[in-house]
Amino acid sequence: MAEARGKIALGLVQMSCAEDPHKNLDKAIAQIDDAARRGAQVICLQELFRSQYPCQVEDPAFFDLAEPIPGPSTEALGKVAAARKVVVIASLFERRAAGVYHNTAVVIDANGQIAGRYRKMHIPDDPRYYEKFYFTPGDLDFIAHPTAYGSMGVLVCWDQWFPEAARLTAMAGAQVLFYPTAIGWWHGETPDDRVKMLEAWKTIQRAHAIANGVYVCVVNRTGIEADLEFWGSSFVADPFGEVVASAAASREETLVVECDLGKIERTRRNWPFLRDRRIDAYGDLIRRFRS
Repeated sequence: MAEARGKIALGLVQMSCAEDPHKNLDKAIAQIDDAARRGAQVICLQELFRSQYPCQVEDPAFFDLAEPIPGPSTEALGKVAAARKVVVIASLFERRAAGVYHNTAVVIDANGQIAGRYRKMHIPDDPRYYEKFYFTPGDLDFIAHPTAYGSMGVLVCWDQWFPEAARLTAMAGAQVLFYPTAIGWWHGETPDDRVKMLEAWKTIQRAHAIANGVYVCVVNRTGIEADLEFWGSSFVADPFGEVVASAAASREETLVVECDLGKIERTRRNWPFLRDRRIDAYGDLIRRFRS
């Protein structure tokens, strides 16, 4: 099924992570079960949910966290997806080959089979976010994944700051843009800076919803890990950019949010941004900078 027109329920699993990957997987499966019992049909986990965020340091030992796809996590999640008849979106540390690793989001359909995967395209290299040490940039393009409940687009964390990524995924047919995320504050940042950072993060993603006439679903982790305090605040924005549901900043929470996919059609009829794009004038977008 490529495009759905009715209502679907999205599940957002916002959780803290322990040092033991097996405990994190068990917790995630329990929350998937809970969200499914509450009516969720498409359930998204946060970025790299199986471990504490490894990229605060550059340590080759953390490559041991990686796994193949298909692999142990997709097998376990496939079983719960099939049992509950839900779609599961899971962000994993993928071992593609010796020395080649990706930050990968997998879409598991309601039959338990892998419907698609997306490898994170934009890789940050900031203090406490040393992802370039671990991850090779993605090579699967910006795509939409047909599922039992509609066409789902998946991007990952740092991708959320790039309007081009959202646009191309929406143009591929995605009705919902999912952003599994691991973002937080450094312990030394001021209260004022914290507010500004959080609001900027929300604003850019609400803008993606408006500019593309789609739902945006953001799932962040929570809790304190070393020097980072992850700010939670997972949310869903509708095609008008309105935040229709939001989680707390500092505690675990699983949201179930009903979304009317018919709102995409209604919003795009009134705001026909895709119709009015000047595709004949955008050639310089493939350049780094115009000078």
